[in-house]
Amino acid sequence: MDDIFEKVQSIVDRYDEISELLSDPDVIGDTNRFMALSKEEGSLRDTVDVFRHYKQVVEGIEGDNELLREKLDPEMEELTKEELKELTAEKTAMEDQLKILLLPKDPNDDKNIIMEIHGAAGGDEAALFAANLYDMYGRYAEKQGWSVEVVDENKTEIGGYKEIVLMISGENVYSKLKFENGAHRVQRVPETESAGRVHTSTATVGVMPEYEDVDIEIEEKDLRVDVYRSSGAGGQHINKTSSAVRMTHLPTGVVVAMQDQRSQQQNRAKAMEILKARVYNFYASQNEAEYAEQRKTAVGSGDRSERIRTYNYPQNRVTDHRIGLSLNKLDRIMNGELDDVIDALVIAEQTAKMEDLKN
Repeated sequence: MDDIFEKVQSIVDRYDEISELLSDPDVIGDTNRFMALSKEEGSLRDTVDVFRHYKQVVEGIEGDNELLREKLDPEMEELTKEELKELTAEKTAMEDQLKILLLPKDPNDDKNIIMEIHGAAGGDEAALFAANLYDMYGRYAEKQGWSVEVVDENKTEIGGYKEIVLMISGENVYSKLKFENGAHRVQRVPETESAGRVHTSTATVGVMPEYEDVDIEIEEKDLRVDVYRSSGAGGQHINKTSSAVRMTHLPTGVVVAMQDQRSQQQNRAKAMEILKARVYNFYASQNEAEYAEQRKTAVGSGDRSERIRTYNYPQNRVTDHRIGLSLNKLDRIMNGELDDVIDALVIAEQTAKMEDLKN
């Protein structure tokens, strides 16, 4: 554990250094530096708090051992032994917690995301399931205090979605929703099924971190921009102006359609923001695919073609196939109560990282 304590102590030293810098008038006057240091301080806070409490627990153990070396009355001795037992168990748990806090973090974990939900195999039923997933994530986001913005959608006549694209913003969005990347399978009796037979359909979910300042340049020659009239609700101007924008990145074939903003200029700006993220993700995912081929983790490769989860309505059961987790509370999960699933996936990822460090 000595090497772990050395690492933690260096984090505590850095945290104290940042705390001093944040009270420096020169730093306060430099908005960018102040924001960067505040963010770094926030990322270190949990580790520092746990370590400081850990040191208090260790001091408590030493104090109890010192007491037990003295001559105590039986009642006091029994109380001290009981406290020592509790503190020792707490010390072990906190050592494990510190190991987890020191694991390498995904640099995208604190980013907002762009989520794409597509109805896949199953026609209208798949599109309806895509709408159910949209509602599920929306309710989960609300419980987390996040904001959800629909940036593009392609509705079906019966209320489903061939495709819906969301921007979800808030604290640690990517760290919790990155595991949703993949194919989601539903087993249920469709509303359109008169014979009461259970059908199997799928929808795919894509999760990309939002890159505010992506290190990628999209050249004009690689871009095709089409403008057209927006469709759907939005007032009379919708029918008068070609405010909607479709951008195609020719080298990758990535396409973004945007019509939610009120002007063509606003749609262009938003479309370019989404396009940059998608193109960046396109190239990054190629590298991730190579990495995943070499070393698979407990939560799978995240490939969209991989069936990650099954939602079985007749049995009120959700199964995450990557970690073998089955929960008989589909109704609650579809209502946005995703914590049990996501927490299990986070633990699986942490366990895999711990194993990697041992090997």
